[in-house]
Amino acid sequence: MKVAMAQINSIVGDIEGNIKKIKKYINKSYEFKADLVIFPELAITGYPPQDLLYEKNFIRWNKEALNEILKINVDIIGVIGFVDYNDNHLYNAAAIFKGNKLYGTVYKTLLPTYDVFDEDRYFKPAKKEIIRPINLEINGEKVKLGIEICEDLWDQNYEIKVTDLLANRGANSIAIINASPFYDGKRFKRMELLQNKAKKNRIPIFYVNMVGGQDELVFDGQSLAVDAAGDLIGVGKQFEEDLVIINIDLAKGVSQKVSFPSYHRENEMYNALVLGIRDYFKKTGFEKGIIGMSGGIDSSLTTCIAVDALGKENVIGVSMPSKFSSDHSKTDAQTLANNLGILYVGIEIQDTIESYKKILHVSLTDIRKNYGIDKNEDDPVADENIQPRIRGNCLMDISNRFKNLKILVLNTGNKTEMALGYCTLYGDMTGGIGVLGDVSKEEVYRLSNYVNKKYGREIIPKNVIEKKPSAELKVNQYDPFDYSIVSPLVDEIIENRKSKRELIKMGYPKEIVEDTYSRVRNAEYKRWQAAPCIKITPKAFGIGWKMPIVNKYRG
Repeated sequence: MKVAMAQINSIVGDIEGNIKKIKKYINKSYEFKADLVIFPELAITGYPPQDLLYEKNFIRWNKEALNEILKINVDIIGVIGFVDYNDNHLYNAAAIFKGNKLYGTVYKTLLPTYDVFDEDRYFKPAKKEIIRPINLEINGEKVKLGIEICEDLWDQNYEIKVTDLLANRGANSIAIINASPFYDGKRFKRMELLQNKAKKNRIPIFYVNMVGGQDELVFDGQSLAVDAAGDLIGVGKQFEEDLVIINIDLAKGVSQKVSFPSYHRENEMYNALVLGIRDYFKKTGFEKGIIGMSGGIDSSLTTCIAVDALGKENVIGVSMPSKFSSDHSKTDAQTLANNLGILYVGIEIQDTIESYKKILHVSLTDIRKNYGIDKNEDDPVADENIQPRIRGNCLMDISNRFKNLKILVLNTGNKTEMALGYCTLYGDMTGGIGVLGDVSKEEVYRLSNYVNKKYGREIIPKNVIEKKPSAELKVNQYDPFDYSIVSPLVDEIIENRKSKRELIKMGYPKEIVEDTYSRVRNAEYKRWQAAPCIKITPKAFGIGWKMPIVNKYRG
C-alpha cells in the first residue's frame, strides 16, 4: 500500500482556499500513484475555528466544500478533517472517501479541554460503541483502516483508549489526523506515543499533522509514520508543507526505515517564531513590520526574527532616544540595522517628553490641590513611563499613517518581563503581535547567540549580548533582577505551577520567591491587555493561560 501524508497549511475560515489546496494535494498524491492520502484535522475549516462554529452558514459551507472535494472523482482513498453536524450537534470529524463515494465518517472521541483547547465547548464526542475501523479495498486487498483525530492518541488521562479499541476491533492500520500545536520538545512525546501504540498493537500508524501559524499557535508539521514494530518509516518536514510518500507491506506491517531528524533546541524554537510571524502577517494581510530598536537584546532578537520571517525590505527599525539613552544603545541599534540591511530611522523624543510635562502641569496641580496631595508624593515611575508611551505612539503613528504599506507594530517584550509586569501599558507593550512573549529572558540570550552562530558572523553586536540590561528611563538605571535566578523561577511558576513552598524547597531564596510570586499575580491585568504572542512552550500567556485578574490567592 502506498500512503501519502499531506501536511498542509490551512487558514481558518478560508474554506475556498483550503479546498483549492486540498484538491492540489489529492491530484499530486494521485500522480505519485498513492492508494491513500491523509490530510490533517479540520483541514477544510482550518484549526481552531473557535466561535466560527456558532455560525450556521460556516458549518453549511464546510459541508458543501466536502462535497466539492468528492467531485474530483480521483481514484484514490482520502481521509480529511471537517466539521459534521447531526441532530443539532457538531462533531470534529473525518471523512473517508474514494472518488465521489463517501465510505464513512468518523467522529473524534476524546475532546481536550486543557491549555489552548476548548473542544467540548463546541463538539459532541463519539460514543465508545461506534469506534470501529472502516472497511476498504486497496489493490484487491482488504484493509481495515482505523481513524483517530488528534487527542484520540493522547489517551493517558482518559478511560477510553481509542487506538487499542480500533486494534481490538480488527484495524490493520491506523491513520491519525492532527492539528497538534508546537512547543519545544513535543516531537519526542509524539514519537514515544506512536511507537508505544504501534508496538503494543502490532499495527502501523500514520500520523499527519497540520503546519502553519494561526494567531498565537504554531503547527510544526513533522508528520510521522511508524510500522508495526514501532520503527520510523516516514517523517515530514518541520515548519513547512510537505507530501510524504510511504510504501508499506500491509500484510507484514513493515516498510523501509528512515532516520529521525536531528534536534537542535534553539534552531527549533527560532524557526517556530519565524513561521508564527510569517503566517500571522500573511494571513492577516499585513506586509511590513515596524520595531522600536533600543539597542537592547530583546529588540535586537525581535528584529532578526522579523527579517527572517518577512524579508529585510519589509522591516523598519526605529530608534527613539531620550536624554537617558546611552551612546552605545544608539550605535548598537544602528550596527544591527546595518548588519541586517533594513530601513532604519531615528526620532528624538526628548522635546515631546518636555511637552507632556508642560501640558500636564496645570491639571496635575489642580488634582493635587483637590485631594491635598504634595508633589513629593508623586510616583517617579510616572515620569519614566511617559517615555515608552511616547515611543509606542510614534510606532503606531507610522503604522497608521502609511496605510498602503500595511505596517504592523511588532512587540519586543519577553516572557519573563511579561510575567513580572516589568513593562508599560500602552508603552513598550504596544504591538499587534508579540514575537518574544513566550520566550524567557534566558532563552533570549541563547537565541541571540544562536543567530550569530547561524549566520557565521556577528549579526547581533557582541556588546548587546554582554551589556547589563537596562530600560534607560532614568540615570544609571538597570533592570532590578538577577535574570539567571528570576528567569527560570518564573518558568517554574508559569509552566510547572510550582507553589512558593515548593520553590523554596528547590533552593530559590525565600525573599526572591515572595517578590516574584507577588509580581506575577499583580501583573495579570496587564497581560489581559497585551498583544497575542507566538506560543513555543507548554504554557504560554494568552488563550492557554486563564487566570483571573481579581485573585487573592498568593500561593
